[in-house]
Amino acid sequence: MDKDTELSLTITQLVRRLKRSHLHAQMERQARDCLHQPEIQLDSLKEDVRGFLRSSGWERKLQNAVHRELHVGGLPPSLPAPPPEHLKEPLAYMRKAQASWERRILKSLNSMSTELAVPLARMRPAAEQQELSNKWNEMGTDEPDLSRFRPVYAPKDFLEVVVALRSPNHGSGEDIGAESHWGLIRVPLDVKDVTQLRGAYAELSLSAGQLGIDDNAHIHPDLFENDYVDIGKKVLAEQDSAAAQQYSRRGCPTGLRADLWALILNSVNQSQDVMHYEQLKAGVLQHDLLVDNLIYKDVKLAASNDDYYFVFEDFLYQVLLCFSRDAAVLEHFKYNSATPPKSYVRGKEGDEDCAVVYPPNGVVPFHGFSMYVAPLCFLYNEPSKLYSVFREMYTRYFFRLHSVSSARSGIVSLCLLFERLLQTHLPQLFYHLRQIGAQPLRIAFKWMVRAFSGYLCTDQLLFLWDRILGYDTLEPIAVLAAAIFAFRAENLMEVTCLASAEAVLADLSTLKVMPLIQIFLFAT
Repeated sequence: MDKDTELSLTITQLVRRLKRSHLHAQMERQARDCLHQPEIQLDSLKEDVRGFLRSSGWERKLQNAVHRELHVGGLPPSLPAPPPEHLKEPLAYMRKAQASWERRILKSLNSMSTELAVPLARMRPAAEQQELSNKWNEMGTDEPDLSRFRPVYAPKDFLEVVVALRSPNHGSGEDIGAESHWGLIRVPLDVKDVTQLRGAYAELSLSAGQLGIDDNAHIHPDLFENDYVDIGKKVLAEQDSAAAQQYSRRGCPTGLRADLWALILNSVNQSQDVMHYEQLKAGVLQHDLLVDNLIYKDVKLAASNDDYYFVFEDFLYQVLLCFSRDAAVLEHFKYNSATPPKSYVRGKEGDEDCAVVYPPNGVVPFHGFSMYVAPLCFLYNEPSKLYSVFREMYTRYFFRLHSVSSARSGIVSLCLLFERLLQTHLPQLFYHLRQIGAQPLRIAFKWMVRAFSGYLCTDQLLFLWDRILGYDTLEPIAVLAAAIFAFRAENLMEVTCLASAEAVLADLSTLKVMPLIQIFLFAT
């Protein structure tokens, strides 16, 4: 297929998807309304309508929508069309491992339902609905008995799945390279080396001004920040999603971050978004799900015990309970290697006509899941806006951290990148930790699977997430994990067991993210 044909097919697919969007309906309505404007002339109707849509900001909104479609899962190739599962994940052994993992999760969920005699879903009695509605903004004061419920899985369980991955086309002989045997990840994925990372993240070089750096050799931090804030305000005034993404590569000012992230994610929070959130809330009030208990448990265990996030307990319940019922989240399974779990109407097991996705969004929460939402509470105090941004963050990035795939931003590639960077930069440290039974990945995995949420102080975490949005990749997570080991290398060389190594790396709250990444990439 030549490039022109491929481009034409891509544009056709893009137009088809946009025509199904709410934006298309809005633009159509706006175009009809503008026909009543006196400046619209019949002999130049097409040009006048286009000019009106451009001057009233609709052209920019369309550009942002195109930008989002190109970044969320990408557009699938057209012809010849491979099977859908190959579009989601091209490697058969990855698909097999993910399917096996999904069966384990579903079995655990069903076993919990059976053992505790708690149905997967039930209609709430009217009195219970009213009670929940009355305390919707004070759910943190409720203390349900959650002692019988346990998380379906924890990051360490998922790590064992990732570590067990093996390619059937990749032998175990010495021809693979002795270095690759040092680490836990034994799959041949294409990850960047240090030289490629330096090229990809050139804006993070030591000579470039950054937010998140205490000092700069070339520009006084106050002067840089003042000028940078002014540029950020211009980006917001233009409402250009692509420009906002480029801008955030050097960090977002605190006062502009919420609006910049919403612009990058094309999270507009219009009246229909607020209405959608209210519909989800009504679903929470009407039906009680087994996974609700898992959400309550996770918020209690993770966020409520965190010094930064315990004050947002009510917000977390609201957002996560609504998220679990949002069938719109199922769209991301078109480009996710995972498939949504299904349950069956009682007595109809195995009958696909009686199968339903459970939970309705297809995402079973694990221990620490609530920490994907918690940092966003610092940016958005309106529940519908918080929900909208979180859903975009999850369906664009965070889902890759707990599914088995060969994607460049997938957790398997991030683990391999982390191990390769550490082996290249600090082979002595890597070998020492391996010899004492303290494989670095066993320590770093819990950081990466939660995108460092709950481990870094909030302002530093947000600087990290700025770069994730700016570069449209989760790679900075792996780079930071390796940089932390490099920073603590001297202490780690003295430890003699896994417990001691974990103790050295137990507290990351004082670390400064951007200096660590800069020094690791550009000064070593």
